[in-house]
Amino acid sequence: MINFKSITFVIGLTLSKLALFMWLPLLVAFFSGTAGTAEFLASAVITHVAALLLIRLGYQQTFRLSVRDMFVMTSLVSLVACAFATLPFLFLSKLHFTDAYFEAMSGLTTTGSTVMSGLDRMPPAILLWRSLLQWLGGVGFIILAVAVLPYLNVGGMKLFQMESSDRSERDTPRMSGVARNILIVYVALSLICCLCYWFSGMSLFDAINHAMTTLSTGGFSTHDISMNAFSPQAQWVASVFMFLGGLPFILYVQSVRRREGLLFRDAQVRGFFWLVLGTSLLMSVWLWYSSTFSLEDAFRITTFNVISILTTTGYRLTDFSHWSYMTTVIFILLMFLGACSGSTSGGLKLFRIQIAGALFQKQARQLMHPAGVFPQKYNGRPVNDAIVRSIVAFVLSYLAIITLSAIVLGMFNLTPQEAISGAITAMGNIGPGLGSKIGPAGNFSSLPDAAKWVLAGDMMLGRLEVLTVAVLLFPSFWKD
Repeated sequence: MINFKSITFVIGLTLSKLALFMWLPLLVAFFSGTAGTAEFLASAVITHVAALLLIRLGYQQTFRLSVRDMFVMTSLVSLVACAFATLPFLFLSKLHFTDAYFEAMSGLTTTGSTVMSGLDRMPPAILLWRSLLQWLGGVGFIILAVAVLPYLNVGGMKLFQMESSDRSERDTPRMSGVARNILIVYVALSLICCLCYWFSGMSLFDAINHAMTTLSTGGFSTHDISMNAFSPQAQWVASVFMFLGGLPFILYVQSVRRREGLLFRDAQVRGFFWLVLGTSLLMSVWLWYSSTFSLEDAFRITTFNVISILTTTGYRLTDFSHWSYMTTVIFILLMFLGACSGSTSGGLKLFRIQIAGALFQKQARQLMHPAGVFPQKYNGRPVNDAIVRSIVAFVLSYLAIITLSAIVLGMFNLTPQEAISGAITAMGNIGPGLGSKIGPAGNFSSLPDAAKWVLAGDMMLGRLEVLTVAVLLFPSFWKD
């Protein structure tokens, strides 16, 4: 049986934390004399009441979650938290429910796609709320990737299962300690990013908001023109901290604890670094050679956009779809990849691509030496058949959902470019797509409501690694 009492208790705890963060925009609205005090007060009260009821209903002396409970919990927490996160958008921004839910889902999944325009004229409270959603979603996914997904063996994440991960009661304090250390690193990097933005010429309010949406690789901005509103120095700050947000946060913790440079030994980190550097140099030279930008601007703009797409941040800095056909093709390929597992970024994740490449080499050697034995390892850990099957299942389901979503979006009169890129950007939690409607210069407000629900579903599927949600659709899952 599914332990719905424990799941209800966890949902209540999640809503209680969400309600607490609603007080921050409320205080900003109250002390600045701008709109939002009453609306955020109403949102906070409603969420607090719902949280208390759920905690009361779900409380029990012993708290245990089975594997099936964890699958149900991750999906329900996302759906319910998103529903309550829509309240400020409904009350203050006067969005209808579809747009409000789309915006909240985009925030909590750190996707960065938006239906809102006129950001420069919006109340500071609602801008801060959008940024807070992405900041919370970013750290929430890191904890999910470290503590839950390896245990469920979703998409090959068992490869990153930590030592002594038997999920016993003795292991709970240890996992709590890991989560606390990750949160400390996350907060510290956010504060450093905020200071760097402030020193680069941003106002304090812009610096706070962009620090939250940069490290979470979310991409929400306080301006319609995104990072074009700020200096080249601020854009370099964004590039650096987007890159840092794309690295495994557990390695930050381990590096500080052991005082060793573990980050530089990790195969994902090295692959991510060389991919960013190589792609940025190639595209920079091409854009300079074609007289699109000066060499200095070409390297800055290209590096920014490459990191923004690879880390699935989605900040905008010129419409890269107008540069050239070659660069557009490269960006489409980058949309699939993502950065490192255990980071705040979405996408396929580099470790799956690296393992696929290693398996290709192993198979080639096996063909040349049929009697040979070639053990498969990644980062010093064995890659067994169960992990390979999990990765294959994840990649196939990931591509299948993109294909089906693109077909459905095409039914709503989106162009092939918009339908395909929209499905990719939602599944990868990237932000902007391609085309005049949903490209870097546009937003998703003009899409039909049905298309927005499809994309919102893709955002959740992509953020929860697809199979975490897909298993709930099998009747056998619900049988004892």
